[in-house]
Amino acid sequence: MADTGSSVPRRQLGRLLRQAREEAGINLEAAAEALEWSRAKMYRLESGQTSLRTHDVTLMCQHYGTSAELTEVMVSLARESKASGWWHSYGEAIPAWFELYVGLEAAAKRIRHYEPNVVPGLLQTADYAAAIFNSKPERTSQEVAQKVALRLERQKLLARRRPAAPDFETIIDEAVIRRPIGDPDAWRTQLAHLANVNRTGNVNVRILPLAVGPHSASVAGAFILLDFPRVGTRPAEPSTVYSESLTGSLYLDKPGEMEAYENAWAALWGLALDDRASEDLVRNVIKESYDE
Repeated sequence: MADTGSSVPRRQLGRLLRQAREEAGINLEAAAEALEWSRAKMYRLESGQTSLRTHDVTLMCQHYGTSAELTEVMVSLARESKASGWWHSYGEAIPAWFELYVGLEAAAKRIRHYEPNVVPGLLQTADYAAAIFNSKPERTSQEVAQKVALRLERQKLLARRRPAAPDFETIIDEAVIRRPIGDPDAWRTQLAHLANVNRTGNVNVRILPLAVGPHSASVAGAFILLDFPRVGTRPAEPSTVYSESLTGSLYLDKPGEMEAYENAWAALWGLALDDRASEDLVRNVIKESYDE
């Protein structure tokens, strides 16, 4: 189970600590002051962005008056969160704000990705990924190679056996499959991969045609919906929306937030071409590229 990484237990621990604090009637500022931590640190701990020592978990539970049974559960989660996922070996190739996502992605049972700009990372070929990473001229060839290696390593989760590979559904804007990279052959290879991967049992690629025009999800930009499995007797992690910008990322899991993105996904799914029509469109774009 090493592939599930440390992010899920860390997030679950943060959520339980927040619930314990709120049930004790202690606000964030008061807790931070009592524990001699900054408010920012408390926020990071409760949102699962950083791990905790078991000693600190015990100290927090004592301050909140948490039961011995629940304290034991949270201490165990703190121990689990120390386990390193495979992505830690890539060091600076993963920005700090992206590390949490990589762990959550590895633990998900279902991933839904809407992408209006580029081919989704889990479906990128090495040459396409290199072209994306080379778009920042300040990167060295070594940095690009490391980032490509990380991307290809992430893709292995779609074919893994233990734990079972997640279902991956993606809606890609037609503009993406008509936006080539510099090497025409590499671009056609990427398009062929998109068409062929749609035939695998757990991957579903659908194209949102340009003819659709503006739609209800136009303002959303790219986003990913992550759903998690139930593990043993523990409740499943809450479904989460992930989106990123040039400098960071956003994680949303409140019911109202999830409902808004679930509705956006449903609207996009209804507007997108079905599997066969999507595959035919991709293959037509490949043919058109030879005629240009």
